[in-house]
Amino acid sequence: MSDLIDDPQEGGNAPEFSVSDLSGAIKRMIEGEFSHVRVRGELGRISRPRSGHIYLDLKDDSAVLAGIIWKGVATRLAVQPEEGMEVVATGRLTTFPGQSRYQIIIEDMKPAGMGALMAMLEKRKAALAAEGLFAPERKQALPYLPEIIGVVTSPSGAVIRDILHRLRDRFPRKVLIWPVAVQGDKCAPEVARAIRGFNAMTPGGALPRPDLIIVARGGGSVEDLWGFNEEIVVRAAAESAIPLISAVGHETDTTLIDFASDKRAPTPTAAAELAVPVRMDLLAWVEGQGARLSHALSQGVRLRGQRLRDLARALPRAEVLLDGPRQRLDALGERLPAALIRSVQVRRVHLSETAGALRPALLRRAVEGDRRRLQATAARLNVHALNRDIAQKRRDLDQVSARLSDVAGRQVRGWQDRLAALERLRETLGYKATLSRGYAVVRGDGAVMTTRAAAAGAAALQIEFADGVLDVSGSSAAAPKPKPKTPPAGQGSLF
Repeated sequence: MSDLIDDPQEGGNAPEFSVSDLSGAIKRMIEGEFSHVRVRGELGRISRPRSGHIYLDLKDDSAVLAGIIWKGVATRLAVQPEEGMEVVATGRLTTFPGQSRYQIIIEDMKPAGMGALMAMLEKRKAALAAEGLFAPERKQALPYLPEIIGVVTSPSGAVIRDILHRLRDRFPRKVLIWPVAVQGDKCAPEVARAIRGFNAMTPGGALPRPDLIIVARGGGSVEDLWGFNEEIVVRAAAESAIPLISAVGHETDTTLIDFASDKRAPTPTAAAELAVPVRMDLLAWVEGQGARLSHALSQGVRLRGQRLRDLARALPRAEVLLDGPRQRLDALGERLPAALIRSVQVRRVHLSETAGALRPALLRRAVEGDRRRLQATAARLNVHALNRDIAQKRRDLDQVSARLSDVAGRQVRGWQDRLAALERLRETLGYKATLSRGYAVVRGDGAVMTTRAAAAGAAALQIEFADGVLDVSGSSAAAPKPKPKTPPAGQGSLF
């Protein structure tokens, strides 16, 4: 019964903190001292939940620092974090009291150097190549003369003008332009969306589906061209069902989309040259082929005419070829009238035999038989038979309903018996049952009195019996009590 009595303990003079107060004080101190820091380290564990935030670890050879990039900052990063990349992160330190740890809230992140950027590029290239995205057997042949060419590029740059000018000079074709950002954080998703958008067009729809796609961009630094190294762009290029030409940067620039595309062009102008042939060269070639074809046809006709005349001299005359067939035709013409007369006689006899079997009496017997069968069928389909069937189905339904009622009643009675047993158990385990055997509970000043000294010091007492509660004043409690009777044998004490 020690839990019913206060047991104060002596304390020292040291101030008492709650866990929340102490965590808050540490949080304020760390955020005040390290409100702006730059940390260099290698990216370890990276997690991207559905919320869009990025959780990662910054580590070196002896320590690990947890980091968070909120969703709004993650979308603005020029280079997306990848495990193993060495970066310089700028942000502020804070704490997470829920797990008693400190962490950095990253506001900007850049690769630690060109070497790290190239190392990351090579690592990504090796991983995508291992998946087979750069395999030569995936490459598609370019159409010789596409009707419609889709161009994925910036609509305001010089690239699109160079492509249109080259196409106009070589062989004018219809061009669909999908405007995208060619650098920055929006570059990769917009380029991937454009490639997949061209592939999603329906052939023969309101907007025609291109026969060839050109992804083009002018030259720039590695950072400017980084959007074309992103995995989402490489996968979109590899999945394209439409043949794709990549023309990103100058001739010395190489991006990962160049390996996934069906054809790489060193410049956007070269991409236009790969897309279509020279119209004048094609016309000259067609004219030359036409002249050769005309000469070949005339020569072939002349040779075959001579061959035909040679073969005709070896054939017999037409009169000789027709003598035999003419004689057979005359013989058959003489036999035809007699054969027709015999055929008509045979058919007249057959008709007479058949008409003899079709007498009215036979027809009446057949009709009568069909009428009897119809009446027998109608007798089986009367109302009484249907009523008997309905009555049987109703009896079956009543039997099923009775069985369901019995089952439900038994289940309810079982639940009632179980509830009564639990009520008896509750009464048995409660202290009320103990009071019915002659015991009582003494309370004073709102607490249970377990000793005589405690009861004597109480201002008022309250005694609970089995049949009710009795209030006793303090003076009555202090009076000497008569000697209690010896409890009967076998009855223990409550206190």
